[in-house]
Amino acid sequence: MSLTGGNRHDVTELIPLLDAIPHIRGRGRPRHRPKRLFGDRGYDYDKYRRLIRARGITPKVARKGTDHGSGLGKTRWVVERTFAWLHQFKRLRIRYEVRADLHLGLLQLACSIICLRRLRTSP
Repeated sequence: MSLTGGNRHDVTELIPLLDAIPHIRGRGRPRHRPKRLFGDRGYDYDKYRRLIRARGITPKVARKGTDHGSGLGKTRWVVERTFAWLHQFKRLRIRYEVRADLHLGLLQLACSIICLRRLRTSP
């Protein structure tokens, strides 16, 4: 996760966020990056598509000027669901903290709680 000012466009943090992804554990050689990146129309810039492809990632980004709907289907729902889970925490929904490090800490704590709840309910 990345924390920026509210008046910044999301796409400006795309490449630093991709570079911050840790190694993915598993058998064999660990992967350094995801296979695909999903994004809505706000990420539809040729410059960023090229930068994503240069990292060996396939961009699945909805095109501007197409019919209504992002074209992402169920993948879009996953992102919106995660935002809804984060908004269950009132201190994240309404930002009371002035300092960014405190807000980032609360955001990380909320993500940890969400992951713990998902692990507890998984079969």
